[in-house]
Amino acid sequence: MPKPPATLRNRALALLSRREHSRLELLRKLKPHTEDEAELETLLDDFAQRGWLSDARFAESWVHGRAARYGGTRLKAELCSKGVAAETIDDTLAHLQTSEAARARDIWQRKFGSPATDAKERARQLRFLATRGFSLDVIYAVVGGDWDDE
Repeated sequence: MPKPPATLRNRALALLSRREHSRLELLRKLKPHTEDEAELETLLDDFAQRGWLSDARFAESWVHGRAARYGGTRLKAELCSKGVAAETIDDTLAHLQTSEAARARDIWQRKFGSPATDAKERARQLRFLATRGFSLDVIYAVVGGDWDDE
């Protein structure tokens, strides 16, 4: 006997049962399954009202899972792309500012382990931390900024 098609509500619940989603993420995933956007908005409003859908909770979860590998700039950009409000992002990332240098140092230590011996290697280490989303002040503090420009 064929399985009946999943309702929009059941699809949304199934997605939320796997992990937290931002409102925009859930909207994008459910949009192909309905022609009525008003129905989808009503469903998302209902989920938010019940506390099943929360951008703040999503942001906390997302940051908790990725903060050990990435800096504040990258985390902020990722949350923006997920549709989280700027105020929510700032609130979520506020506590990470104090630990950014330590997190960058841990990442750098695991990847490289020792200071660069030449300018080419130093540039490679700087680029690595920059792509991870750390600020320039933190990057230069970790890699060492005592080199003269050549």
